[in-house]
Amino acid sequence: MSKAEKTRQFIIETTAPIFNKKGYAGTSLNDITEATGLTKGSIYGNFGNKDEVALAAFDYNYGTLSSAVKRKMEDKEHPIDKLRVFLDVFSDLQHVTSLQYGCPILNTAIEADDTHDALRRKAANAIDNWYKTIGGIINAGQDSGQIRLGVDAKEFAGAYIALIEGGVMLAKVTGKNDGLNAAVKQGLKMLKEITP
Repeated sequence: MSKAEKTRQFIIETTAPIFNKKGYAGTSLNDITEATGLTKGSIYGNFGNKDEVALAAFDYNYGTLSSAVKRKMEDKEHPIDKLRVFLDVFSDLQHVTSLQYGCPILNTAIEADDTHDALRRKAANAIDNWYKTIGGIINAGQDSGQIRLGVDAKEFAGAYIALIEGGVMLAKVTGKNDGLNAAVKQGLKMLKEITP
């Protein structure tokens, strides 16, 4: 990487947790310069504006989350075990450094739904990808006889995503894991119900 590319990557990696914690509106240019130790000129020499930093930070946070899920899925063969990875990763977000402030998809979707269309689209695309991943696992599991036929992959994915994100939201707002633990317990029941 060139020096400019390294600086740009440094800015993204350093500010990604800040954007995930404070959101787009809550993160100021001063937050960015303070965290990076760079001047405003250096920030704007690498990004046209705060929007560009925020969009890159979302991509980084989402990429970190996706990588954590993929890594844990790599050694799983059974589709139920693959689906369970989502419960495992999301119930342990605080141990993924850039995700310690919650799910970037949830955080961005809540803040940007009516205020920042580009961020909203990124969150919506992430949710679409999540639907596709779960749907692909369910369809493959049905083909192999490891998931019950008749399970509607899209309906299951919607309920599963909503359950997980709801649990994460409860944990984040209350500071307690009761709601998240209940969501994981219900998620495990959902997985049992689709097993033949």
